[in-house]
Amino acid sequence: MKGLPSRVTRGLTVGSRLVCDDNSGAKIVAIIGVIGTKGRHGSVPSAGVGDTVIVSVKKGTPQMRKKIERGVIVRQRREFRRPTGYRIMFEDNALVLIDDKGLPKGTEIKGAICREVAERFPKVAAIAAAVV
Repeated sequence: MKGLPSRVTRGLTVGSRLVCDDNSGAKIVAIIGVIGTKGRHGSVPSAGVGDTVIVSVKKGTPQMRKKIERGVIVRQRREFRRPTGYRIMFEDNALVLIDDKGLPKGTEIKGAICREVAERFPKVAAIAAAVV
């Protein structure tokens, strides 16, 4: 997986609820784990834009509900800084479901995604409406 050029502030923790921004059938998901984090005993893992997380589908179609899926965070409300000096923040927390190879499960993404996600997951960026 490609590294990110900017240091993203991790604004989402385990238990955070996000909007699923693709047409895979899930509507609302909750983070239950963060892939690639190492931590101390008792610390709660956190994630930010471009991180891969394990989620549980809370609302959606009957086939998708109560399933454990993998996803990548494409937007977060918490402000983070790019190397150019810009500060980026979005109005919601959103995620796109992916498979084990990093390919998106849906065929379209409704909202904009962050440029950091587009660099790390090019197939997700190909189906996105806009890249910010």
